[in-house]
Order: sequence, then C-alpha cells, then structure tokens
Amino acid sequence: METSNTAFNWRKGVLTVLMFAVSILFLLPFIWMLVTSFKIEKDVFVYPIEWIPRHWHAIENYKEVWVGDYPFWKYYLNSIKIAVITTCISALFSSLAAYGFSKIKFKGSNFVFLIVLATYMVPSQAILIPQFILYRQIGLFDSHWGLIILSSFSVLGTFMLRQFFMGIHQEFIESAKIDGANHFRIYWSIAFPLVKPAVATYAILRFIWTWNDYQNPLIFLRTDSLFTIPLAMQKFTSLSGEFYSLIMAAAVSAILPLFIIFIIGQKSVIEGIALGGVKG
Repeated sequence: METSNTAFNWRKGVLTVLMFAVSILFLLPFIWMLVTSFKIEKDVFVYPIEWIPRHWHAIENYKEVWVGDYPFWKYYLNSIKIAVITTCISALFSSLAAYGFSKIKFKGSNFVFLIVLATYMVPSQAILIPQFILYRQIGLFDSHWGLIILSSFSVLGTFMLRQFFMGIHQEFIESAKIDGANHFRIYWSIAFPLVKPAVATYAILRFIWTWNDYQNPLIFLRTDSLFTIPLAMQKFTSLSGEFYSLIMAAAVSAILPLFIIFIIGQKSVIEGIALGGVKG
C-alpha cells in the first residue's frame, strides 16, 4: 500500500511540475508585455531579452497612456459603463428566457425555441447593414445605449442557462405553485438562487465579450469621446506606432479589468462548471 501511495505521489508531483512549466510558457507573452511597459524605448528590443529592466520608465509610460494626449481614463469609463450595463441586462433577460423555455410548457414551445436557436446561426456580419439603417432611423446611432441594446439580448446565453434550469427538479416548481407562487416569484426565489453560479459564469463571459468587442463600436460609434477601449487601442497604436513601450502599457491597461473580473469571479466559474456536472 505504501508503494502504491508513493507511486501516486510521485506521478502527482511530476504532473504538477509539468503543468507549472506549461503555464509559465503560456504566460511568457503577457510577462514580456508587462516588462516592456516598464522599459524605456531603446531597451524594448534588446537581445537577449531583459526580463528585469535596467532603466525603469513605468511611471512615465503609464502616465502618458492614462492622462497624455490620448487619455485612456475617458475610454475606460465608456467601456465600464457599456460592459456593466450590458452584462446586467443580458444576464437578467437571458435567465428569464431560459427559465421560460425550460419550466413553462406551452403549445409550440420547442418550435419557438428552435426558431430562437436558428437566429444564432445567422452571422452577425450579415445583419450589420439592416441594423445600421435601423439605428440611424430610430436615433440610436453614435450612442452608448445603442451598443448596450445591441448586445443585451443573447441567444447563446439563453441556450446556456436553459440547460441549467432544466436540471432543477420539477417538484420544486410544482410545490411552489401549490403554495400560490406565480412564475416570476418561482424564478426569483427558487430557480435563480439554484443556478446563480451558472448565471455568474455567463455574466463574466458576457462582460469579457462586451469589453473586447471591436466590431460594433467601430460600426455604430463616430464621436471620439464615446469610443471604447478596443477603438482607443487602435487609435493609440496608430498615433504611437513607433513607441512600443507605450503600446504595451496601453495593452496592459486594456486587459487589466479582465484579470480582475476573472479573479473575483473564479469561484463562481468553478461552481458553475461543477453545477453543470451534477445537474439533474
């Protein structure tokens, strides 16, 4: 028995070291980007790579990015506003739709759900022109609320959360109905708390997708002061194309909120995956 445990611990140790080495390999580009953002420009392409800068220029680089000629703080506020509001609305409406399709049975419900899924098969690029014309006509073009409405209703979110709502035993729903609860009360007080990790997982994904969205802001925004981080990155890169230390500082600033969101929501993501593994 001791020999078996020793062999198991040895294999576990080797696997841990191997996974650590692979993770470092995947992190190297980000580490290089972070280190480069601390350097002066002439040290950026020094070979061999200096992983610890000889001349630190971090404060100056990040100051230029955040409060320089093209201040990132303004575009940060735009992206945070759009991403947070979009995430909240999308998580609410996707979970409501998912509950309806999974727990409210009506004639043709499966057919309606198939139609909803079919809309997901249409490439977003195929409907850009009709959306553009519609937004110009109703006054939502070149506005943050236009982008928010555009991204707040997700077929993928409805489909994803529906699978988790289907894992809730029907007895819970029937017992609540007997006690006189309506469907919204059942959704909010019983169903939603049971799938909260899944909703949190989808909310994190929705935030990341919205934060990184480049296509929609490019098409539907024209005013510079309304730009989001992806558009600001593109413009900043074109203005600072010869200064890679500044570009790397801007890139680090752009992805930092995603790291923070993932670290905060990591527990919910793991719980959501575990919930999907034991549903039903």
